[in-house]
Amino acid sequence: MASTSTYYGTGRRKSATARVYLRPGSGRFTVNRRDLDEYFRRETDKMILKQPLQLVDHVDTFDITINVRGGGTTGQAGAIKHGISRALLQFAGDLRPTLKSAGFLTRDARIKERKKYGQKGARARFQFSKR
Repeated sequence: MASTSTYYGTGRRKSATARVYLRPGSGRFTVNRRDLDEYFRRETDKMILKQPLQLVDHVDTFDITINVRGGGTTGQAGAIKHGISRALLQFAGDLRPTLKSAGFLTRDARIKERKKYGQKGARARFQFSKR
C-alpha cells in the first residue's frame, strides 16, 4: 500500500484529526485536495503548520498531502503540526529529541468542557436571586 518513501503521521488537536503523508518532493502542501493557501486563509495557521519542518530544516524536501476533519481552522492547523511531527519521526528517528524539546510530539489534550445540567454552560450558572 505505502512505499518506503512515504511517511505517515496522525495528528490530533481539540476535535480535529489530521492524516499526514510526507513524500520526497519540492515542498508542496495539499490539504483536503486543495492548495494550502486556498484552504488556510490566516497566516498564523500556515505558520503553525510549517514549524516542525522549519525546526529540522526540511522545508523544501517533502510534498505533503493532508486529510483533515473536525474542529475549526486553528485546531486543524495544530492537528496537522502534530501529524507532520510524527511523520518526520518515521523519516528520521534521530529528530526525536529536537521535536520533543520543542513540544511538537505532545498531544494537546485540552478540549471543550461539556455543559452541565442545571447550569447555563460548562461553568456559568444561572443568575441567583434570594427573592
